[in-house]
Amino acid sequence: MSDQTTSVNKIKRIIGVASGKGGVGKSTVAVLLAQALAARGRSVGIMDADITGPSVPRLLGVGSFRGDFDGERLVPVVSENGIKVVSINFYVNDEATPVVWRGPLMSKAVDQFWSDTAWGELDYLIVDFPPGTGDVQITAFKSLPVNGVVVVATPQSLVSMIVAKAVRMAGMMDAPVLGVVETMATMTCPHCGKPIDLFESLPGTTIQDALGVPKLASLPWRPEIAQALELRWETLPQDIKSLADGMAAETELAVAQSGKKQAPEAPAAQGSAT
Repeated sequence: MSDQTTSVNKIKRIIGVASGKGGVGKSTVAVLLAQALAARGRSVGIMDADITGPSVPRLLGVGSFRGDFDGERLVPVVSENGIKVVSINFYVNDEATPVVWRGPLMSKAVDQFWSDTAWGELDYLIVDFPPGTGDVQITAFKSLPVNGVVVVATPQSLVSMIVAKAVRMAGMMDAPVLGVVETMATMTCPHCGKPIDLFESLPGTTIQDALGVPKLASLPWRPEIAQALELRWETLPQDIKSLADGMAAETELAVAQSGKKQAPEAPAAQGSAT
């Protein structure tokens, strides 16, 4: 568990990771980004705001941990590489237990993950948004002083159309879109080692042109990543680490250039926990 139980949080930057639809690798990107930033010497936290589909704890190897409460605030679980994590899965008896909540209750949980958590001092708080553009996303944008949003998409016409909704929503909420991370565009042929395009449904354009934002990284489909139960940084292939580090570098540059001011301190704890 974390030893950061102070009543005031000092978080320099909040970066949301979003997609218009599920199944594009959004949580994987959020976890890789958080770990790559930590590997660059940054102090990092990750808020799993995907209440009905929380996968961050398992991906970071802390799925068996339980959440704690110090009497005033929720206390994040800390991964083996020092990333502070808060997720609804820490507060249910079994990770397979479904969270059958209506929108207002899910929105309240996200608000508490921000305002009632002892995050301490962080360089970056990564927020794994749920897919879509509903109540929870609206609450997250209104409650959290988001400095920028990273969108995740596969290079498909249907996906780009849906993800464009998330891009426009971020703009409506005055949150700069830092760029897009393209996922699963290619795989490596197991016989010849050459890249194979998995999608051909964006003829004549690219995912960054389709969405109107810069590309931060392109992460190929890899069976050891797609089938992994955990994405521990120390055991990741070196080329994936390099791609993740490049994504982190581009994200840091983009958020620095966005001109957004430093995130203010979270409000005083309200004395309640979800």
